[in-house]
Amino acid sequence: MKLPVTMTTEFFWGYFFVIFGSISLFGFVFATIASNSLPLSQNPLIETMENDRYYYCFLLPLTLPVIMVAVYFHWLSMKIFKHA
Repeated sequence: MKLPVTMTTEFFWGYFFVIFGSISLFGFVFATIASNSLPLSQNPLIETMENDRYYYCFLLPLTLPVIMVAVYFHWLSMKIFKHA
């Protein structure tokens, strides 16, 4: 059974976004949690994440208001589009 071209491209983009999201999640979890519990590294990027003390403690609480504003603008744009 041969799938239509649109189905194969949809499968490709679906898998692409799932894999990209999984890699992003793994990188974020590593940067916020795992990098502090590992021994010192010679890699400059990992060393920077290990020595960071202030960025992520402010990033996570400040993400909530930004998400709330983004959700509001999304709702507003859908209302405007619906009644246009």
